[in-house]
Amino acid sequence: MKLHKVSAYITKNVNRDSRLHSNGLIRRKRNLKPSRTAAALFLAAASANAGDECNNDAVGGKELADKIMAFQHNRKRQGMQYRIIAADEHESMAGKMEEIYPDRFTFHKTSWGKFPDGTDNIEIGGFTPHNLISGEHVLFLASFHNNDSTLSQFQVMICLLQSFIESLTVVLPYYPVGTMERVTKEGIVATAATYAHMFSSLPSCGRPTRLMVYDLHTLQNRFYLHGNSVASLHSSIPLLKERLRASNIDCVAFPDDGAAKRFAAMFQDMGMEIIVCGKTRGDGDSRNVAIQDGDAKGKHIVIVDDLVQTGGTLFECGKVLKDAGALTVNAFVAHAVFPNRSWTRFALGGDRACFDKFWVTNSIPTVTDVLPKDDVFEVLKLTQQIIDDLDLYSSS
Repeated sequence: MKLHKVSAYITKNVNRDSRLHSNGLIRRKRNLKPSRTAAALFLAAASANAGDECNNDAVGGKELADKIMAFQHNRKRQGMQYRIIAADEHESMAGKMEEIYPDRFTFHKTSWGKFPDGTDNIEIGGFTPHNLISGEHVLFLASFHNNDSTLSQFQVMICLLQSFIESLTVVLPYYPVGTMERVTKEGIVATAATYAHMFSSLPSCGRPTRLMVYDLHTLQNRFYLHGNSVASLHSSIPLLKERLRASNIDCVAFPDDGAAKRFAAMFQDMGMEIIVCGKTRGDGDSRNVAIQDGDAKGKHIVIVDDLVQTGGTLFECGKVLKDAGALTVNAFVAHAVFPNRSWTRFALGGDRACFDKFWVTNSIPTVTDVLPKDDVFEVLKLTQQIIDDLDLYSSS
């Protein structure tokens, strides 16, 4: 069989398998070997026939071997099974993961109780009446939405790592201390460094704990981790791009140069026009948002940033774009922090209601679960993105 035909067939079927897997169409049964797809069967048959040609064409043979190994490696990753432990706030996500891929994920509900004196009374699921956790790969869905909850979840992580598990992967969609990685005054606590020390000091189960974080505000935070924890950085931008392909939006704007440098390259494949805004000095100490690069006239625009707090800069950016002739202005942020229900100002009837659509992810469910349904807000679910990224080991 011709080598180029073997290679083309493998490429076609590897891509097909990846697509089917991400859509939930390839299933695997526990305690059974994964069913062999057409590509796998073809590889077995083609290896002998391709052997002589590989000897005559070393380059082609190496390419074929690389594709075979990539196929087998992807199959192995996608076949890993996980026991899920989840913070209260992510239990619905855990249940959904198990529902979509029951062959890969088993969710064990944890009791996050308190004693009368306020200390933790936690019982991790999956240990009784039989221990189903030890010796398994564990996926922990974390939510650090307040200090009390954070400490409770660290206690669970320590207990899991001391329970002879095979590996621990912590999914922390929103890293809440990402903006406190440095200080300008002695005595101020850099909480990003504190959290990094806590993660780095976790017990070892024989391999580092993998910490999956989405759209980390300051990327250098990952270098604060050392020892027993390694950061795995991911982005929720693919979720937004799905929405943009189904919309009439033709322009992406960024509220500052930092956001542009970080996210602009992710939209290159969509042919979107780019606008960069920024703050300029006004009278006295005032700062005004202005368009620094690009033209908003006649455009359907989405402003992209990693997080929103009170949203002052986001609002000013939206106003400037509309004043410059934008037909519609929308917003996307990965993390809807919105302290003190500041989202109400962007809702219909609010004094900052300038956006036609406001997309956020459910990285902070304590906030997004209370956003009004029939309003400008749309919550993009991270569930499938996390499942896809689970098989992609990335640090950038």
